[in-house]
Amino acid sequence: MKTFGNLFLFGIVLFAAISVQAQTPPVDDNGLAVGGYDVVSYFSGKAQHGSNSYAVKHHGATYYFANKANQDAFKKSPNNYLPQFDGYCAWGVGAKSTKFPINPETYTVIDGKLYLFFNGPFNGEPFNTYEDWGQRTTELKTAAHANWPAVKNSK
Repeated sequence: MKTFGNLFLFGIVLFAAISVQAQTPPVDDNGLAVGGYDVVSYFSGKAQHGSNSYAVKHHGATYYFANKANQDAFKKSPNNYLPQFDGYCAWGVGAKSTKFPINPETYTVIDGKLYLFFNGPFNGEPFNTYEDWGQRTTELKTAAHANWPAVKNSK
């Protein structure tokens, strides 16, 4: 019985580890934006899961917030909090001129703008696009903004 308990606990830990590294589209098939993370929370320095109790629909996507204050801030000025490149991986847009899904816990805020990144397994290997972005921020940020108009309309 102790072995079953240990296996069950191992399964929960493994699931939690995989979930943290899970990639998500900027808006999923159900219309949920950024994997349910509170886009206002990023500006306080900590990515937080939102709650459907504090939901706002904006341009066809549903955003969740951790609390009423964040929900109200978003309602007042949504453009201040929306991620760049419609929430796609900033590195993917800048370095590869393509749309990559994102890991909602891998992000940066630069000049009051939110940038999200892919961070997870790619071809069986760990791949964190933020690492390259961090080394070439100015170059990749400039390229991403220049590339976005063409990338935005691509599939």
